[in-house]
Amino acid sequence: MTEGMTQSTMLSDALVILGAAGLVIPIFHRFRITPVMGFILIGLLVGPFGLGRLVPEAPWLYHVTITDPEALEPFAEFGIVLLLFTIGLELSFNRLWALRRLVFGLGALELIIIGALLAFALSLTGLDTTAAFALGFALALSSTAIVLPISGTTSPVGRAALSMLLFEDIAIVPIIFVLGALAPYAQSDGWEGLVDTLWQGLLVVTALLIIGRMFLPRLFAQAARTKSPELFLAASLLVVMGASLATAATGLSPIVGALIAGLLIAETEYHGEVEGIIEPFKGLALGIFLITVGMGIDLLQVWDQIGSIAIAVVGVLLLKAIVTSILLRLMGARRSTAIETGVMMASPSETTLIVLAAATAALLLDRETAQFWQIVTALGLTVTPLLARLGRLVARRIEPVPEIDEASRGEPRVIIIGIGRVGRLVADMLTRHGKDYIAIDSDADLIERARRKGYKATFGDAARGNALDRLGIESASAVILTMDEPVLAQRLTTKLRKDHPDLPIIVRARDLNHATHLYRAGASHAVPETLESSLQLSEAVLVDIGVAMGPVIASIHEKRDEFRALLQHEAALDHKPKLRTGAHDAG
Repeated sequence: MTEGMTQSTMLSDALVILGAAGLVIPIFHRFRITPVMGFILIGLLVGPFGLGRLVPEAPWLYHVTITDPEALEPFAEFGIVLLLFTIGLELSFNRLWALRRLVFGLGALELIIIGALLAFALSLTGLDTTAAFALGFALALSSTAIVLPISGTTSPVGRAALSMLLFEDIAIVPIIFVLGALAPYAQSDGWEGLVDTLWQGLLVVTALLIIGRMFLPRLFAQAARTKSPELFLAASLLVVMGASLATAATGLSPIVGALIAGLLIAETEYHGEVEGIIEPFKGLALGIFLITVGMGIDLLQVWDQIGSIAIAVVGVLLLKAIVTSILLRLMGARRSTAIETGVMMASPSETTLIVLAAATAALLLDRETAQFWQIVTALGLTVTPLLARLGRLVARRIEPVPEIDEASRGEPRVIIIGIGRVGRLVADMLTRHGKDYIAIDSDADLIERARRKGYKATFGDAARGNALDRLGIESASAVILTMDEPVLAQRLTTKLRKDHPDLPIIVRARDLNHATHLYRAGASHAVPETLESSLQLSEAVLVDIGVAMGPVIASIHEKRDEFRALLQHEAALDHKPKLRTGAHDAG
């Protein structure tokens, strides 16, 4: 193929992809359907097994089909890397540490039990033990690229899914090495290679953590001073690609490096800007990945083996959904969370295709068997959005959750985000002073307990969708963020300030440094827990040693105001965000 023909092919494929994105996203957004299905269907239509079959008879179809599917694979992999990078931006090391029990407990149990059960079931069909093992653990994996954009990471369902998917992403490397060691005529250096990869990978991850903490804040500070979006984008891509290549060089998955890069940037004050710049690229690259999934489905082959494929798809989905739901219940999740997560996690993964390819290369699977299960995997990925909706419907029927209260939407009231210990205390004080409020939380257990105690609480994820709009945020007298998740609080503060410039936003801060970042993000008041505990200790000791209560309280208020002024000055605020009329009366 000449250079001119190659460029023409690339331009033609690029035109098809951009046209598909321009059609799919608006249409599916209009009908409130995830674009995931749209991209997969587009891939099915314009791929080599769709309209591509007709190009010899109708050459004009060349311009509306993908003529070189293999050329899209690097872009599809880049989409998954960017997805894991943005997931890291939504997390923090503290939050990830809080998930360790779920990641290495629930995640490990889910993968091992489902993999073993699938391997046993497949061995009953006549597959030998090693082939059944390879296939079972390949199918046990679930799709990070499709599940997390649907579930998010802040709700109970999102946290459970994230924990299992993180462990699966970590486990891919040992799974592939074990397959190599099980291959016919495999040498003992397969196990030695695994050990080398693990210690080298640990060394690289440690280096990334040290170097990232030292240099990333300086790098993005310099980029921010230039006020150049292009430089900020270049710095962001440099970090994510550099970290991905570093982990890939040791044999680890590049998505491990991408996740670490996201976690490191999440600890800086620039994570919101990075997330906003990367988001369009992630969406388009992820769309390309989904198009490649659709292109892998041969409808003629599906029709020829419709019975076997249907049994395989349904069998895998049912087994994974049931086992995952049971494990979540045993780990203490409520029924609705267990069922919704189990059904959504039931389909195979994009990494299933990678493991299948490794098993085929290791001669553990013949090509015909591998191709059959590749089709099963592609169909499973295609129905994942439908599974997510089905799981949500079943969960709501089995265990209904309170709906958003819209009865007094037009009336000014305080919105409390988070109804844990701090949120309930704030609600008590508002009630004592006769001020109306509504609390919102994505944890259904907290909502249920709060409502039993008489609090006005409703289920919803303030960070996603239009939950706050339905609560009437446009007429709210104030918003109070009480969650103990620094990155999420800062991101939500930035969004609220951007959408509602005059809204009083009072935020719980972990410490003085976090409070400074919150003021910079647009908080009206940021209340550091460490400062308040120090002031309360001071008040208690002064009263106990005989100082009069009046002067003590006055001095505490004075010291609090001094710290607030200092924090606002450090955040480079010329003035505090404007408050609406009567804002001080709101709480």
